[in-house]
Amino acid sequence: MTNKDRIIYVCSDAVGETAEAVARATMRQFSNERIQIRRYGHIETEEQIQSLMEQVAKSGGIMAYTLVQPELREKMKQEAIEKDVKAIDVMGPLMQAYVDTYNSAPKQLPGLRHELDEEYFRRIEAIEFAVKYDDGRDARGFLKAQVVLVGVSRTSKTPLSIFLAHKGIKVANLPILPDVKPPKELYQATKPLIIGLTMDLDHLLKIRKERLKAIGLPDHAKYASEEQILKELEQSKKIMEELNCKVINVSNKSIEETAGIIMTYLDKRFEDQSQ
Repeated sequence: MTNKDRIIYVCSDAVGETAEAVARATMRQFSNERIQIRRYGHIETEEQIQSLMEQVAKSGGIMAYTLVQPELREKMKQEAIEKDVKAIDVMGPLMQAYVDTYNSAPKQLPGLRHELDEEYFRRIEAIEFAVKYDDGRDARGFLKAQVVLVGVSRTSKTPLSIFLAHKGIKVANLPILPDVKPPKELYQATKPLIIGLTMDLDHLLKIRKERLKAIGLPDHAKYASEEQILKELEQSKKIMEELNCKVINVSNKSIEETAGIIMTYLDKRFEDQSQ
């Protein structure tokens, strides 16, 4: 089988997002190889599983599945054995471990991740908050937010704000601009966790040059000059010291990694306040 034939199939009795997320996380460990993901959702019958597994076997692929109905999981296991297909039950082992440990029965209802529950509406509210208070457009957001991100241009403040919002966290962010003093609300805010985002000079220089190129501007503009970036980084360092905030260097970190660090800080803060 050649690289272009490498296929991970994902299927679910819901939409299949969970299994696909696991598959994509796995793919990132094999960055030099070409791998396809084919997703099949709303699997409801054993006949569908049999037909799908025939396709997987024929292509020499791998199956990752999230099926909450016991009879469908059992059918998948049988088909995998009969057709000699590697099939990974993404949720089953953890569900069984929970049952064994806490003597509790699962609901066995597909698609619970997408229920319109309180958590869902909390995420929607947080996303709307992040959009409303992006780029410091309304300083009142700093007084209402759970997290405030500050940093110079191109340190991923906006995408990080949206990512955290999908976790239900209300985030406002402020770009630190050359020779511009931050609004007084930032210094008055006592509720939010303030996080400073910084980046190595060479890394930020490269990103800004790429940004200028993407919008059709010459990469030697002042915005992408080493002198200008160094000045901004020094200014941002001074402001972060004034705020006495935690600082994260995002040079070689993904959005997910940075978000994970911030959520750890939030959890620690919550624990400290609870004691």
